[in-house]
Amino acid sequence: MKTGFRLLRSEMKEMYFKIEKMEKIKGLIDAPFTPFYENGEVNYEPIGAYAKLLENNGLKGVFINGSSGEGYMLTEEERMKLAEKWMEVAPKGFKVIVHVGSTCVKTSRNLAAHAQEIGAWGIGAMATPFPKIGRVEELVKYCEEIACGAPQLPFYYYHIPAFNNAYLSMVEFLKAVDGRIPNFAGIKYTYESLYEYNQCRLYKDGKFDMLHGQDETILPCLAMGGAQGGIGGTTNYNGRALVGILDAWAAGELEKARELQNFSQEVINVICNYRGNIVGGKRIMKLIGLDLGKNRTPFRNMTDEEEKAMKAELEAIHFFDRCNKM
Repeated sequence: MKTGFRLLRSEMKEMYFKIEKMEKIKGLIDAPFTPFYENGEVNYEPIGAYAKLLENNGLKGVFINGSSGEGYMLTEEERMKLAEKWMEVAPKGFKVIVHVGSTCVKTSRNLAAHAQEIGAWGIGAMATPFPKIGRVEELVKYCEEIACGAPQLPFYYYHIPAFNNAYLSMVEFLKAVDGRIPNFAGIKYTYESLYEYNQCRLYKDGKFDMLHGQDETILPCLAMGGAQGGIGGTTNYNGRALVGILDAWAAGELEKARELQNFSQEVINVICNYRGNIVGGKRIMKLIGLDLGKNRTPFRNMTDEEEKAMKAELEAIHFFDRCNKM
């Protein structure tokens, strides 16, 4: 009798034709922050308004419980409840992709199965930060054992080596994973190498979905033929400009696309002064009218003085005239 991983792998093979026909994501998906109360507990109340904010500003879905969502600082139960809440409030046609990566593959597989059970659109996982994954085969095995938990959902590998030191060739990874994980959909590529991104995009005439994950370089990737779909963190508050880059490019308005990309880099320059998107970006949400609380330990939260200074820097680039609107 087949059980566990073998049974799921058999089910996955039966679905291979369906996965081959799976759509590629068009437009930008947001990586939302996780709301917390002052005491550090998850606050599920703002998520309904959060979903409406993102939809109203042109975003096509969410990639929850990832790096922006402090997924590794959440319990398994919290991650499941967040997935259920996002599914409950998601507007029609809004894609909910659940990040299920963890340091325990069994936990990841449980989270994947739960995502499939509640009707999520897809799942994803970054490489575990410990133990460090140092070989392509180790990464393929890790992804394989997670993806089989949700054989009916597309699985995306979340490539963000700055967070886990998994500095591996993604072209070699695609070669190794090709045909081995039937529901493997592609890569959320959050790394600086535009060359490697494009080589992955060109693999077997664009077989896999290469989701762009660097908000600061959407336009050059569009010029290479990529970035038709992406997952961003600054889309939380600067989605109008980032979506505008795609729209301007599609309309042949190159100068407008350039201006929007340059403005988006200015916004990123500001948050880099305040511990990046996870800390500084989350505080911007409060400034635009959706207070999501502070960050969990070990993140160092912004002081009131830092908030005032950041607000002044954002005002200097006229951010609040162009940011996401409630």
